[in-house]
Amino acid sequence: MTPFDLGRFRAALRTDAFGRNLIFEPSVGSTMDLAREAAGQGAPEGTLALADEQTAGRGRLGRSWLAPPAVNLLSTLLLRPPAAALRQVAMIAPLAVCDAVEECHGLRLDIKWPNDVQAHGKKLAGILIEVPHAPAPRTGRTASPTGGEGESVVLVGAGINVNFDPRPYEEVRDIATSVAVELARRPVRAREAGRPVRAEREPLLAAYLAHFERMYAAARAGASMRDAWRARLVTLGKEVRAAWPGGSAEGIAEDVDEDGALIVRTADGALVTVEAGDVTLRGE
Repeated sequence: MTPFDLGRFRAALRTDAFGRNLIFEPSVGSTMDLAREAAGQGAPEGTLALADEQTAGRGRLGRSWLAPPAVNLLSTLLLRPPAAALRQVAMIAPLAVCDAVEECHGLRLDIKWPNDVQAHGKKLAGILIEVPHAPAPRTGRTASPTGGEGESVVLVGAGINVNFDPRPYEEVRDIATSVAVELARRPVRAREAGRPVRAEREPLLAAYLAHFERMYAAARAGASMRDAWRARLVTLGKEVRAAWPGGSAEGIAEDVDEDGALIVRTADGALVTVEAGDVTLRGE
């Protein structure tokens, strides 16, 4: 295991703001907690909380996130998007992971609705988005649920499996993968025979932030990421079961609307719009 190299990361960083204000801890309960605390202290947009190990990492719907030390990228990005761009964030985050992995390693990844990043049907990265109740205070203002006029404080957690080997972990060995695992699937002639496959985390994180910042700026200017996000969704056209607190629906995942909600056509022909919840592909 090789500790994260902050100097190398900063040298690779090519953003204007994202990741420039960096909070790094070798080990922490959750980077989401670090970012939430920073937001409460008025940290600037683009602040990144990063750790080499999480002892209490969380995924979507309250699930835990398994993360051995010094092998993955575990981060939370602090944003203050205007209301018009808020829905775009959930599309941008997984797209930024896909674009970064493709740029750095040439791997084509898919997205399972809403924001699980996959390779060959296995999870390579997960996104957790939180809008804290305690906003960043502003000088001369009483704290409110917004970080400014029409802006929300949004925390975007990303867990990217980079050099993680899921085989020793029974609970995830059949459902998880990593950049290194996917690189090892390539023919031996495409890499050095006999040499263990490892992916460099520092340039990958820098690429993720660069792609995120680019798309986020476009969204703030009024552009929609729906088409690019939709093009990577493996969920569409599949038989699914969608579940959310108080309800569920089964049918064909037909499309997504402009806000990213999943549109499911049930057996009786009705259309059900799923704004948030858990979607299982038939056969999983």
